[in-house]
Formats: sequence, structure tokens, C-alpha cells
Amino acid sequence: MITRLLTSSDEDIAAAARIIREGGIVGMPTETVYGLAGNALDADSSRKIYAAKGRPSDNPLIVHIADIADISPLVKTVPDNARRLFDTFSPGPLTVILPKTDIIPDATSGGLDTVGIRIPADRTARRLIRAAGVPIAAPSANRSGSPSPTTAAHVMHDMDGRIPAVIDGGGCAVGVESTVVSCSEDGHITILRPGFVSLEDIASVTGEDGVSLAKGVTERISDGERVLSPGMKYRHYAPDADIALVVGGKEAFERFVSAQEADAYAAGFGDESLPRLIPYGLTSEEQAHELFDMLRRIDEIGAKRVYVRCPERSGVGLAVYNRLLRAAGFEVIYA
Repeated sequence: MITRLLTSSDEDIAAAARIIREGGIVGMPTETVYGLAGNALDADSSRKIYAAKGRPSDNPLIVHIADIADISPLVKTVPDNARRLFDTFSPGPLTVILPKTDIIPDATSGGLDTVGIRIPADRTARRLIRAAGVPIAAPSANRSGSPSPTTAAHVMHDMDGRIPAVIDGGGCAVGVESTVVSCSEDGHITILRPGFVSLEDIASVTGEDGVSLAKGVTERISDGERVLSPGMKYRHYAPDADIALVVGGKEAFERFVSAQEADAYAAGFGDESLPRLIPYGLTSEEQAHELFDMLRRIDEIGAKRVYVRCPERSGVGLAVYNRLLRAAGFEVIYA
């Protein structure tokens, strides 16, 4: 299969939409990361997504729609707090888990009776959804377990020859996947995967007592445990190199890395004085934007062992910490 690199022109969007309507899958830009887009209502399309990614089929796919009015055929109910979150943060990097209707096949929901719904802010993504005329299932467009793609070049690297086309929409503005939340019958919001919409952001809508973190955000989940959100189980986002997450301030991090093997690399904020340093941003927002590019650069330079300075564990920094934990296989060192 030859993978075509498309632009975001009307003609190319129409071509990509036609591929999706005919049961194929394409690489799609969003504001978070690039997605691997297929018809969410077509079980065979979802199976093609799993196959292209090499992804376990019990890892549910997030369904992307263009407008809030498109939610109603897909889910049985939208609790008041979930509706308030959609109204406040969508279109944007937020996914809400809701009880699905039978129109969503089990192949899309990973066998669950719920489905994650997101309205992306990226204009090209919404144009493609509208042109396709169907809701789009779109996990990150990378091989399962590897760093997520934030450019079309990343998608081509991972998916060339595996999918018909990739739409080049430029670099992703956010850089980490959407925040994923579930909503209980009493309205309590649980964050299953942190993202750019932070716990603090959600608490501003629900109140501090109305939101909490799921266990899997900062802890390992057993292989046999069923999960509601992608990225909660399995080793994720990882380069080929061995990654360790190092908790400590600038000076403690520098001392620790300097005492390690001579060929080890460090990934830090960019203010460290270390010879083999790969910077990934001073602020939490910069770190989120640059994280996956940094993880991909690690393999490009052939690093074997990398010590990553731990980011803040609040606000957007919690999303970066969550991704690094999984990239490191939960190896955390306190310097």
C-alpha cells in the first residue's frame, strides 16, 4: 500500500472523507495529537485501526464529532455535569465517557457499554468529520506503545504503507492527548487520563469535591483489569531507549545524572548544565507541546538510557507526568 500525504485543501479533505466512508482509515490532525481516523459506526473500520496500530482490541477508541448536537444518537444520556463540561471546554481537548447506544459497535468501544466522545478544536479535523458524514473513531496515529505523533511526518514514519493517506495539518497545538473523564449518576467527575484540561480547570466547573483522579493516572493497572480509557493500561508512549523518571530539583537532578554511566542522556527543562541534555520545555505547557517530539528524538540520536527530570504534578504538568510514567514503565527514581 502506498500512503498519500494530503493537504488540508477542500479537494484533499473530500478525498480523505471518501476513504473513511468506504471503510478505510486516514491520519488526521487534531489540536492534541494526530489521530488514526475511521468510521466509528463501522466495526470493520475499527478493526483496521487496531490492526494498523498493533493495538489490543480491549483498549477503547475515542469517537470524534464535529458539533455538540451530534452527541445524542451515540449515547443514552448526558448527565448535567457532563453537559456543563462539554459547554465549557468543547470544542477542545476533552473526552467524556458516556453510556453508548447500540449504534456504536463493540469493536469501537473495546467491548464496553460506554464510549468516549470528543469534539476537537482543530478546524481541519472538524471539516473532515463533517465531510465524512459519520462520527470518527481516532486513537493516536502511532504504532501502539510508541510516542504519539504531533506532526504528519511522525505519522508517516509510523504508518507509511499501513494506511491509505495522511492529512498534513501542521504541528499540533497542545501536544498531549485529550483529558478523559467519566461521570457517575450523582454527577461526580473522575479523571481517567489527564490532559490540557486540568483537574483544576474541571474543579472550576464542578467544585473541588466534584472531581477526583482515577487510580490508574499515577499507578500501574494490572494487565487483566478492564479500563474505560485508552492509555490507562499497557506500556505507552515509550521510545526504544530505557527511560527513568527522576524526581528532584535542578541541582539534585544534575548531581544524579552526572554520577550515572558516561553514555547516559538527560531530558530536562533546558536550564540544566549537563553535556548530554535533551530539553523539553521550561513551563508545563511547553513540556506538553514538546514531550512526544523529545521522546522521538531520543531514538533518532540512538540513546540507550535516558534520565528524565520529573515535571510538576499539577495543572497541565500532571498530563506530562502521566505520559512519562508510562514511557518509563513506572521506573521512578528520587534524587
